[in-house]
Amino acid sequence: MTLLRRDVVKALLAERGELLVVAGLGSTAWDCTAAGDSPLTFPMWGAMGCAAMMGLGLALAQPRRRVLVLTGDGEMLMGLGSLATIGVQKPQNLMVAVIDNERYGETGMQATHTAHGVNLAAMARAAGFASGVLVRDMAGVAALRHSLQQGAGPHFAQIKVAAEKVPLVLPPRDGALLKNRFRQALLGASAALQ
Repeated sequence: MTLLRRDVVKALLAERGELLVVAGLGSTAWDCTAAGDSPLTFPMWGAMGCAAMMGLGLALAQPRRRVLVLTGDGEMLMGLGSLATIGVQKPQNLMVAVIDNERYGETGMQATHTAHGVNLAAMARAAGFASGVLVRDMAGVAALRHSLQQGAGPHFAQIKVAAEKVPLVLPPRDGALLKNRFRQALLGASAALQ
């Protein structure tokens, strides 16, 4: 059974409550928006390779909140050093979930290194994550939801999905608007004025 990226993201974000989400550049941001745009989702427009580090900063600044980074294999490969930093910091409230279609979806569907056997989950475990799993079915996605809601992290998941082109469902493109709505949703109405 081949997983479809939109089904995976929709399942991870179902009944998300106060979950803070950092959505990586491109497809994962569109997947989050397709699952239901939320002011508690911060899409990374134009910042490839930065989603995991943004999630780390957010997890450290908000230790009582759960933080999910949803990114792609291409972006994670660009930011591999972030795994070591997260492993050293060990934020218990952070999960990094890589939607791995083994392709650079934004530049023409060229194969990434994960198509040739690179195991990002093993790299995360070696860097000191509490868990690093390779997920190939919806039962594995359901187990991730449990870890995301309750388990002490940091957790890492490499979720294998079909290399498909899906319709664009774009979040707002205004960076100031995204920043302000996220801050307000996180910190309250007065935060947007600061």
